[in-house]
Amino acid sequence: MWNPDTYLAFADHRGRPFYDLLSRVAAEVPRRVVDLGCGPGNLTATLAQRWPGAALEAWDSSPEMVAAAQARGLDAHVGVIEDWRPQPDTDVVITNAALQWVPTHRELVVRWARQLPSGAWMAFQVPGNFGAPSHHAVRELARREPFVEPLREMPWRDVGQVDTPVQYAGLLTDAGCAVDAWETTYVHQLSGDTPVLDWITGTALTQVKARLSEELWEHYRRAIIPMLAEAYPKRDDGTTFFPFRRVFVVAQVQ
Repeated sequence: MWNPDTYLAFADHRGRPFYDLLSRVAAEVPRRVVDLGCGPGNLTATLAQRWPGAALEAWDSSPEMVAAAQARGLDAHVGVIEDWRPQPDTDVVITNAALQWVPTHRELVVRWARQLPSGAWMAFQVPGNFGAPSHHAVRELARREPFVEPLREMPWRDVGQVDTPVQYAGLLTDAGCAVDAWETTYVHQLSGDTPVLDWITGTALTQVKARLSEELWEHYRRAIIPMLAEAYPKRDDGTTFFPFRRVFVVAQVQ
């Protein structure tokens, strides 16, 4: 289960890639703007500020996230990204840190490129940190008792879950788009006693938590704290540096 409050605990850090992505979308007066994987809608709301004349459409697979987005007055719908189809007036499609959850996302973006009208923009960013120490610790702990059995069927994501900017550029260029693709490693300066654990609890650990009893989840949290502290040591000033690589793609249909 996705928790909007937990996710929003790092709203400033999580929002920066969204704005960096959006800055490369040059649409001027789009008719319809769509946010796929809108989360609690805090970033989606800024799309209405940039393009006030556009119809704004938002989707997310989490009912809790959609409820939070609707509370902000957004036209948000519960649905999986794979089921979305662009309406004829769709000129901008944004998906921020969501496609990594969709194994078929490569086929999806190619399909969208063929379905969207000429001149439409498609922009997405995905985490590229599946080989990071934080994810290694999550998987390593899951192989230990007493977590092996409840986490046996976890759909672990690995470094092959997303492509490189070059691979995405080739994919969408072949689909008839003009493509701008790049990657950035953000070094987030976090504070708190367990900052990296707090961060991944709102993302990478959501499915782990959902599969564990409350007692086992507390056991898991206690066990991973020293693993993360060793991988991401706290500085003398009390802060922790957390590198986070992300992959960006902006494509315009020709």
